[in-house]
Amino acid sequence: MSALTPAQVLYDGASPPAILPCCDHYAGSEKLMRKSLALQAELGPVFDITLDCEDGAAVGQEAAHAQRVAEFLGSAENRFGRVGVRIHDFSHPHWRDDVRIVLRAARAPAYVTLPKIASAADAAEMVAFIEGTRRELGVAQPIPVDVLVETHGALAQAAALAALPLVGTLSFGLMDFVSAHHGAIPDAAMRSPGQFDHPLVRRAKLEIAAACHAHGKTPSHNVTTEVRDMAVVAGDARRARDEFAFTRMWSIHPAQIRPIVDAFAPRTDEVALAAEILLAAQAADWGPTRHGDTLHDRASYRYYWSVLRRARATGQPVPAEAAPLFGTDPAGDAR
Repeated sequence: MSALTPAQVLYDGASPPAILPCCDHYAGSEKLMRKSLALQAELGPVFDITLDCEDGAAVGQEAAHAQRVAEFLGSAENRFGRVGVRIHDFSHPHWRDDVRIVLRAARAPAYVTLPKIASAADAAEMVAFIEGTRRELGVAQPIPVDVLVETHGALAQAAALAALPLVGTLSFGLMDFVSAHHGAIPDAAMRSPGQFDHPLVRRAKLEIAAACHAHGKTPSHNVTTEVRDMAVVAGDARRARDEFAFTRMWSIHPAQIRPIVDAFAPRTDEVALAAEILLAAQAADWGPTRHGDTLHDRASYRYYWSVLRRARATGQPVPAEAAPLFGTDPAGDAR
């Protein structure tokens, strides 16, 4: 009998939380979409691409833009199936048409992002329409939804949004959130260090992250507007991860992708330690073990299993001897 894997024993029969690519890169124009897909082909599926129907479409050209997005989804350039779509917001007359058009693509989007959500009820209505259209068009699998939290209403209902079954991610929209305070929050809070220090912005980030983790969803951090100094981007990503428990972050420039991925990736020594602890646990049939002077049980095993899963999701090497921990799934239950 083969040894039991972490996914089989550490979650009491439930599925472990999804580990998505840690970088969500936005592209609005056809030129940027094509460049982004080429970069993803080069680097691998360590980052997602969101094709933007909201800000990317010119007024009056919404249908044509959505059709172009659908063509990219169904093209050979979409090599890994990790391309999503941001549609228009709930108040816009074209959001339903966006859904109908992109779900007719030869390949379904990996997720659909809903901007400017004002309430859980609005999000639920949009999710229901996406799911109904998906069934009507014969798309085989449900499509996860990413909800943008950038309004007072969405933040107040963050837990309710995270609890919606098809919602996979809550993303923080920093710029719109600050603007919604009409000058009460200074513009310095739109960039570092203010975005991490201002009390109302800190509160928003913490509430989003807490709501996501309570419901097994992914909290995604806002963009960094710095496009020259990648040390700033990397520093923002590390603070988002270490201080605010975000596990994903937006990118708006190709140069930002690698610093974000590297910042969210576990360190080499963390990966090695996780492999040692989990292999010892597997050998002990997942009972308590001791590593050096530290005792471990299933609670710490779950933590170290997340380290190995994040390593794979970010393209980091995992010790060859740890391969049996992933069983027969080469993605290690990452999605």
